Amino acid sequence: MENLTMKNTDDEIILVDDSGEQLGEISFNPIREGSVWVVTHTGVSPKLRGRGIAGKLLDALVERAEGEDVKLKALCPYVVKKFQEEPDNYDHINADK
Repeated sequence: MENLTMKNTDDEIILVDDSGEQLGEISFNPIREGSVWVVTHTGVSPKLRGRGIAGKLLDALVERAEGEDVKLKALCPYVVKKFQEEPDNYDHINADK
């Protein structure tokens, strides 16, 4: 696998390769004075699908949110599904719990 790097911006975490090509992202919008981030989108390039990249992006967002004492509200269908399927992993960060 090529070298991939996750980069934080104000409202997303992006995944780029060595050439700088963006291959994935998880996006959010801060609400309630920044105490909640609404997760709106997760996307992965077709050439990386099936490798667990979306899960790694979500894990990175959860870690970032924990570090900033923020809860996540899932609107992105992928994140909604993960929150429902794995409550033991995500209830502590789920703004709807």
